Amino acid sequence: MSLIEYVNSHVAGIIPYQPGKPIEEVGRELGLNPDEIIKLASNECPLGPSPRALKAMRQAASQMHLYPDGGAYSLRQKLAKHLKVQQNELIFGNGSNEIIEFIGHCFLRPGTSAVMSTYAFVVYKLISHMFGADAVEIPSAGFTHDLGAMSANIPPNTRVIFVCNPNNPTSTMVGQRQIDAFMRRVPDGILVVFDEAYAEICMNKMPDTLKYVREGRDVIVLRTFSKAYGLAGLRLGYGIAKPEIIQALEKPRQPFNVNAMAQIAGMAALDDRAFVNKCRRLYKKGAEDIMAFCKASNLLFEPPSANFILIRVGNGQKAFLELQKRGVIVRPMNPYLLPEWIRVSLGTEEQNWKFIEALGEVARCL
Repeated sequence: MSLIEYVNSHVAGIIPYQPGKPIEEVGRELGLNPDEIIKLASNECPLGPSPRALKAMRQAASQMHLYPDGGAYSLRQKLAKHLKVQQNELIFGNGSNEIIEFIGHCFLRPGTSAVMSTYAFVVYKLISHMFGADAVEIPSAGFTHDLGAMSANIPPNTRVIFVCNPNNPTSTMVGQRQIDAFMRRVPDGILVVFDEAYAEICMNKMPDTLKYVREGRDVIVLRTFSKAYGLAGLRLGYGIAKPEIIQALEKPRQPFNVNAMAQIAGMAALDDRAFVNKCRRLYKKGAEDIMAFCKASNLLFEPPSANFILIRVGNGQKAFLELQKRGVIVRPMNPYLLPEWIRVSLGTEEQNWKFIEALGEVARCL
């Protein structure tokens, strides 16, 4: 019998997450100059890392022969002050995705379920299946979480509810009133995960979900340094929850899961408010330019709440391939069962206009 036949059945059926292709690979495949290709597929910061973080990383490079602080003490201390929470209310991960996996380890198993919205971050479904739990998808209201329907359709065996806000890949969001009504209806004994990867660069007013942590509710708020601070390559995320939840999630965490460079960069980035504000202004202008083009071209789109926008082009896969030929990488939405749509990250002004020009050409031939 082959070893592969012994793979855990919960894992064997999973289709792995498919990241976007890197610029160099697209260049090789299509014979394009990588320097002339723009990647607007992964919601990355187009301005690079936070300058303060970059300076700190350069200064720390000679110390990378040492193991990182396993408890992220200095970062924990600074972030707790930044968020006005207690140090024992924080957990750090190799990206916020790792904390989602910790949640699976702790709370999901065969016979349990996790509730999520359709068109929400696909990793929720993957993690649920990885631990043998049912992934219960509640139809969205258009492309926005229908929190009323979610709270009204919670199976008795539910252990986790995922709320992605702003939502990836649709860039929609729910507001404070909806969240408050939703939380009044969620039974005790269920962990509500507010995944807020885009909180710092959200174009609308972010709801206050940390108040539920302060109230001692069964919630965890996930954030990341990848988006607002341009540190996606370092994989640094964190969760905020009451101490009892943090203590449970610490059990499956591996030693030294957050590397030293990430911790150093994260501490410096927290002081770089000017950089975050610069990014927000860039995204606002980019969103306005792309929406104006879509309106003029009769292309349906979802008004964005974060640094990416969902656009209906008719044939998302074909548009993706045609845009690649023109040196523009976007994300087709077939994996989210939205074959007519593409998702494009907001880039620099020059990158946005290159995308607009390329999409104008492609739209005429679809």
